[in-house]
Amino acid sequence: MKYVSDSVLRLLPENELPVRFAVTKTDESQHYCEIGVLSNLAQSFGKPRDYIFNFERRAFENTNQFNAVLLVPTGIGAEIGGHAGDAGPVARLLAGVCDHLITHPNVVNASDINELPENGLYVEGSILTRLLMGTIGLQKVRSNRVILIIDKHKDKFFDEAAVNAASAARATLGFNCPLVIKMGETIDTKAFYTRSGRAVGKVDYFERLLDVLERYRNDYDAVALSTIIGVPLESHERYLLEDIINPWGGVEAMLSHAVSLLYDVPSAHAPMLEARELLYLDAGEVDPRKAAEAVSATFLHCVLKGLHKSPRIIPTSMTDQVGGISARDISCLVIPYGCVGLPTLAAIEQGIPVIAVKENKNRMQNKLESLPFENRKLFVVNNYLEAVGVMQALKAGVSVESVRRPLQYTNVQEEVGRDKCEKERQTSERTAMILDEDHASVL
Repeated sequence: MKYVSDSVLRLLPENELPVRFAVTKTDESQHYCEIGVLSNLAQSFGKPRDYIFNFERRAFENTNQFNAVLLVPTGIGAEIGGHAGDAGPVARLLAGVCDHLITHPNVVNASDINELPENGLYVEGSILTRLLMGTIGLQKVRSNRVILIIDKHKDKFFDEAAVNAASAARATLGFNCPLVIKMGETIDTKAFYTRSGRAVGKVDYFERLLDVLERYRNDYDAVALSTIIGVPLESHERYLLEDIINPWGGVEAMLSHAVSLLYDVPSAHAPMLEARELLYLDAGEVDPRKAAEAVSATFLHCVLKGLHKSPRIIPTSMTDQVGGISARDISCLVIPYGCVGLPTLAAIEQGIPVIAVKENKNRMQNKLESLPFENRKLFVVNNYLEAVGVMQALKAGVSVESVRRPLQYTNVQEEVGRDKCEKERQTSERTAMILDEDHASVL
């Protein structure tokens, strides 16, 4: 972790605070990394430059419960979970063998649908990372006060649709929304792709959003965002009809990471459509993984439902007092194969078992077996059905090798007794002395 932190900070200007980090490719000589940064604003929040790299090693694993973290990073083109909440069934599958399944918006957010399991915890990505890094704990809540911040759209239809989404959540979910704030001076958000193919983006005038968050700081426990993301109009139709990476997800993750890092609150984002014509795209029948987006006007209800009971961030010292969850309570991390970011590195440092799923193909090009995992802390499986089997084995304390065939012979190594070791050492020293004398005489 120190190597990664030092390497990143050495390359960044002094006024930039890292907020998102990924290793996109590893070869024999280099790690290729991509970093999302917050420029010029971090100092006013008192955040040190190495903030996201802060690490506290857990002293032990608490085995009173079995809690798993399910991660599908946003913007990497994952086969499962890279579209519109299409990892939701995976979350429900894995939750069946857990006390708690801790996951993030990208896994279950599906526009107007959010099928988070009953024992699931909806945790923003940077908060999930800090949990694994050992620097924060989580406390379950009965409900949150969630403010909704939206762009003041030039077409009032979209403002009204967002307000109607909040009203619908209040009427049907019992959602506590103290207020909806329309931003007259909006942030400027653009999406694009990096050289590795990851979806990322750029946010200008971010301070306008921070001004709103500061002004209403006493009125909310969580923040829902619905703002316009600049994407070419043709990209909407291309996304629905072609197999391209969701262009909005990467910059949405940047926004929510920054808000949660600076204010220590849950947050999530839903994109607001730029124009009404996008509502009427005649895309026909689309890929089932994208269908939730083809039938929504606001993409917002999933965010509101998730934030409704998203856990509170607490100091790790308080977790025992309130029955919270910290790094010591995490039993395993489940990721797509090849994904290396701070959660994976934290799991290695914490000794948390990692289950990597090959079938969930993505743009990341890393060989996980080359990382310094402790013995039997990395399990590479073909699919999530196998992942559940490994989770169940870990939970039951059953060696995975013991239920596979062939079963290898038991490893036996004969230790040499102390007296024999001492005799061999003395013999070795005498031999070395004789060799030295012979060598000296030759010289």
